[in-house]
Amino acid sequence: MSLSASWQFWALVAAVFAALTAIFAKIGISDIDSDLATFIRTCVIMVVLAAILTAMGKWRQPQTIPLKTWIFLGLSGLATGASWLAYFRALKIGDAARVAPLDKLSIILVAIFGVLFLGEHLSAMNWVGVALIGTGAIFLAVF
Repeated sequence: MSLSASWQFWALVAAVFAALTAIFAKIGISDIDSDLATFIRTCVIMVVLAAILTAMGKWRQPQTIPLKTWIFLGLSGLATGASWLAYFRALKIGDAARVAPLDKLSIILVAIFGVLFLGEHLSAMNWVGVALIGTGAIFLAVF
């Protein structure tokens, strides 16, 4: 399996871009409202993704997408929007180096929700890791 086919590779790429998101956003929102900044970022994402889908021929007829997919991606979109609005508002008034780690407390919630709602299983060592991430995020944000 090639490196680019592993979930670990793409998770690390996501982490790098998430870090850049915080830094670029903190600079970008200095002179505008955080909600407007979120809207601008969302428009950029839509244009870039439309270009990628077009270039790679990945568009599908909407009626071929299952209703369950529409519902859960719609809910995910609403949650993403709420998260982005709150995140940008936090960045507007706080330090990026303290906001981003606190935002990552979502890792703990993902672990809990994954077990409760998706039937995923984490080992004792995984839970230790989750606890350490939570502890580290709180230390970065509070102290």
